[in-house]
Amino acid sequence: MEERQTLKQSLKPHWVWAIALGSSIGWGAFVQPTTWMDGSGPLGVIIGFCIGALLMMLIAVSYGFLIKSFPVSGGEFAYAFVSLGRTHAFICGWFLTLGYICIVALNASAFSLMFKFVFPPLIENVHLYQVAGWDVYLMEIVIASVTLGIFGYFNIKGTGLSGRMQFIFCTIMVISVVAITFMVGVQPGAGLSNVTPLFPTDTTAFAAIISIVAIAPWAYVGFDNVPQAAEEFHFSSKKAFMLIILAIFFAALLYSLMIIATSMIAPWQNLVAQNEVWGTGAAIQDLLGTMGLVILVVALTMGIFTGLNGFIISSSRLLFAMARAKILPEIFARLHSNYKTPYAGIIFTVIVAMLAPWFGREVLGWIVDMSSIGVTIAYFYTCYTAFSLFKWSKGKEFNPKKHVVSPLKKTFAGLGMIASIAFLGLLLIPGSPAALGMESMIALIAWVALGFLFYLTKRTEFNSIPKEELNYLILGDKKIEAKNRG
Repeated sequence: MEERQTLKQSLKPHWVWAIALGSSIGWGAFVQPTTWMDGSGPLGVIIGFCIGALLMMLIAVSYGFLIKSFPVSGGEFAYAFVSLGRTHAFICGWFLTLGYICIVALNASAFSLMFKFVFPPLIENVHLYQVAGWDVYLMEIVIASVTLGIFGYFNIKGTGLSGRMQFIFCTIMVISVVAITFMVGVQPGAGLSNVTPLFPTDTTAFAAIISIVAIAPWAYVGFDNVPQAAEEFHFSSKKAFMLIILAIFFAALLYSLMIIATSMIAPWQNLVAQNEVWGTGAAIQDLLGTMGLVILVVALTMGIFTGLNGFIISSSRLLFAMARAKILPEIFARLHSNYKTPYAGIIFTVIVAMLAPWFGREVLGWIVDMSSIGVTIAYFYTCYTAFSLFKWSKGKEFNPKKHVVSPLKKTFAGLGMIASIAFLGLLLIPGSPAALGMESMIALIAWVALGFLFYLTKRTEFNSIPKEELNYLILGDKKIEAKNRG
């Protein structure tokens, strides 16, 4: 049996918290408030995000247990293998890879979009073409590509460097959001009186709230970056659950503060009616002037940078784990000779993400909408695996090396499965508040077909690997056993 490559343990607890929080809070928290309020009203958005956070915490119970038991790169890919075997591991890994790389691309695109708002003359020259009604300019491609290249370089240089950067970026982002909320709150004419009506007048409060709950998998995607980095923890994996819970809590708080800050500036229905390219940016600039806009741009920049950094880490670790299991080409499992990072996965992620700006933001939006399916599928696999390892009692099938008696956690895992299925339904059932558009469905079908063809070409080789060897390559052990259960 060949030697199994492992990653260097260099990540500190507060860096991992920052990876989870920073990945969860991307460009959406700073760009989308007026869009969300248009359909749900200020209170509808806040309640929706809080309910979404609670559902994510429910799912996080399963993540915490599995990270503690299987602290290996690959996360959900490894968990699907534990409970359902190699084929399901491939399915889970295939969807997650797409989801992570799309989010990297979207964050790079969002950085260019921010420049388009703040410095329009800089971006809107050298017009190339239109895609789905979106004008593509050379400068936005250059800015997105350079940004991706810089973060790719930092990630190759070492996980410790990228983890430290992530914590600094997160700290600046949190301080900026608190500062904006306070500055808006003390301005004459601004205040909570502008937040009414709390819900839109053309829909029910329930529908308003559910439409936000439906996007929770997208809004909080990022806390699941923690299991991808588990192999690199320089601390006990038992801490992972609390780090995830804290990240989800702070993410919900930051989302809520941005909604409160935006809606206090002026009557929120007026802000929505103005239909600005960046509603929050325009409103902050009108009220607080250049200084307010600068602080908001700093917060948005930090949100984008933490998303880029966090998902480059995750996508490269997922590619590394799948290559180590011989599903993907061996090059993705190689480590840099000096920095001991999975450099091929980092370079691949950056190059694929660099292609995205050439296709226009509308096309990228369709793909990202579709990738929400992949993330939700990963949530289901994780909860299902935890559900299978937790037992109601010590019955005939109980294996003390593998199973844990915990009726409460088994219940949470079961509820997490139900929540995941509900999220999938909201995305796939026509007419639901978060149903995928036709373009996103076509992209999803294309990705499924591509994965099916890829699996057919690798199936014989993948299935020929002995079970014990595959256990060793994926989990670092010849037997599937839940370790560190205390």
